[in-house]
Amino acid sequence: MEVKDIAVNVLKRTVKLFTQDLEALPEEAYTKSFGANARTVADLVYEVDQVNDHIVSTVLGENPPDWSFEGWVRAPEDFQSKEAVIAGFKASTDRAIAMAEGLSEDQMSDKVVTEWGETTKYERCRFMATHMMYHSGQLNFIQTLLGDTEWHWA
Repeated sequence: MEVKDIAVNVLKRTVKLFTQDLEALPEEAYTKSFGANARTVADLVYEVDQVNDHIVSTVLGENPPDWSFEGWVRAPEDFQSKEAVIAGFKASTDRAIAMAEGLSEDQMSDKVVTEWGETTKYERCRFMATHMMYHSGQLNFIQTLLGDTEWHWA
């Protein structure tokens, strides 16, 4: 299997699982905080979207959006409902998958410069998937705090 195929497939699979986690959560979970400093589902997904958009812009050679957050990323007022969060996630991940699909096999090894130094476009795709799965684990934990012990990755 080619590196490009791996990148595209892992992004698609991660998006599918993350979306299933989001759809399984009830509306009230999206804005519920479990402590003074705990972030909500909306906050977590907003961060995922911002990171995805930043990576896609970097890989495409665009000027990435300004990372103007201090501390933990918090979702804006218009990103507080289940519908808005899922729509935002879909837009962000559709763009990410389109970016990965639009790269050639050779372009996957092209270098890009990030805030942590030089890396490859493939690695940026891999990092997006890893970052989404990290936050998917947080969604699963929130799910259990709400009493839902079902497995939603069918």
